[in-house]
Amino acid sequence: MFNLTAPTSGTFFLALVLGGVGVAAKLHYIPVLQHYAFWIVCAGLVVMLVGNLFKGL
Repeated sequence: MFNLTAPTSGTFFLALVLGGVGVAAKLHYIPVLQHYAFWIVCAGLVVMLVGNLFKGL
C-alpha cells in the first residue's frame, strides 16, 4: 500500500523536539505554550509521518 522509508536524522530530531516541547508545555514547564501543547505534539507526529512517507525528507 504505502512504501515507507526511514526518516532522516534531521526529521526525526525535529519530531522528537516538537513532541518533547509539547509534553513539557502540558506539564507546565513552558506555561506560555500550555494551551497549544496538544497541537505541538500533533505537529511532531505529522512531521514524523511525512518523514516516513517521503524518501529523503
